[in-house]
Amino acid sequence: MSSNTTAALPGKKAAGYAQSITIIGVLFFVFGFVTWLNSTLIPFLKIACELSIAEALLVTFAFYLAYFFLGMPSSFILKKTGFKNGMALGLLVMAGGSLIFVPAANSRSFGMFLTGLFVQGMGLTLLQAASNPYISIVGPIESAAKRMSIMGICNKVAGIVAPLVLSSIVLKNADALEKQIATATDAAQKTLLLDSLASRVVGPYIVMAVVLVLLAFMIKRSSLPEIDTSGNDAGAAGTADTRTSAFQYPYLMLGMLCIFLYVGVEVMAGDVIGTYAHQMGMSLDKTKYFTSFTLGAMLVGYVTGILTIPKILSQDKSLRISAILGIIFTIGAFFSDGNLAVTFIALLGLANALMWPAIWPLAIDKLGRFTQMGSGLLVMGIVGGGVLPQIYSGLFSTDGIFGFLHSGSTNFREAFLYCMLPCYAYILYYAIAGHKIGKAKG
Repeated sequence: MSSNTTAALPGKKAAGYAQSITIIGVLFFVFGFVTWLNSTLIPFLKIACELSIAEALLVTFAFYLAYFFLGMPSSFILKKTGFKNGMALGLLVMAGGSLIFVPAANSRSFGMFLTGLFVQGMGLTLLQAASNPYISIVGPIESAAKRMSIMGICNKVAGIVAPLVLSSIVLKNADALEKQIATATDAAQKTLLLDSLASRVVGPYIVMAVVLVLLAFMIKRSSLPEIDTSGNDAGAAGTADTRTSAFQYPYLMLGMLCIFLYVGVEVMAGDVIGTYAHQMGMSLDKTKYFTSFTLGAMLVGYVTGILTIPKILSQDKSLRISAILGIIFTIGAFFSDGNLAVTFIALLGLANALMWPAIWPLAIDKLGRFTQMGSGLLVMGIVGGGVLPQIYSGLFSTDGIFGFLHSGSTNFREAFLYCMLPCYAYILYYAIAGHKIGKAKG
């Protein structure tokens, strides 16, 4: 897609452009807030529903599985509704998922919690499929990573705030409560303690549902302009591209796998850091805040992207540097212990920060009328955030979906290394060569 894509925006004025960026920024804040609550829900549900680590990690699996099933349908929905109405619809679906947490908490049903997470993921799928291509093509494609970095700041600020807020409510005095439950000899007393813990989640999720409904109404009534990609020809300016399907763009398909692996390592660095530290012997009262360290490191990366892309760093070069840093920090975490190991995992946030802003525009560049379809495919790749933690737990435990991978000798440190290194190696390949395969020259 050429750099004059902004012509699709009616009234190309600075004020209107800034308003559009602001509205999408609010949506990215919502993504971050809802998504990174999972890092708190994992230890919370592990206690409240008496789960193993592998079972608790089904939180991320159920949440991200929605992206796989709704990725392609979302592209068809957006063709019917348009970007703006699609965003509003996504917010309403997320509100519905939040309300499912109320009966889930009252019955302390892990299956119902997972259902609520899946429905939330459905809404986020539609929201992501609409807002990511929107922010990519609302301005020049060459600076898309810069705009995506700004969105990333909105996302990760919310991600830092979300676990801090929810943890202070649902995991208050978590260590003491966990010991109380473990040592309770009376079944009725234990049930009362567990029910009381589960009920802590009701208030926050009712508030969240109300806020999401209000946001949907505001988006619907906003002046956010629509971008029409249906009439754009794929390919570089002045060239004919005869491809008839998004599946005929190799760099898009390779980008889908890249998104899959990237989201996987991002979730591992953010959601697994707490359980990793807990397995090293750190207390739950301490580890419940570690996700915020990872997201803080990501903020530093986003600011770097805003300052350097595209004037100093190209999108593909920033992706190369990010992948190399990911490899270095993963190895550092493996060969260290205690606070130093946690620091290396948190620093993976810095390595991961510019990956999404770089991969997305590289993968949808020059798709033209296939932009919605390409967006749907990339959104499907987000399921990696649910799959990789399950593979990780399966490598060192017989529990969970991938328990068959357990060899009997692999520990959680080795499992982390085996999961992360191949992912960063592929992301490096995509940055060097993969994003060029099948892309029209011009």
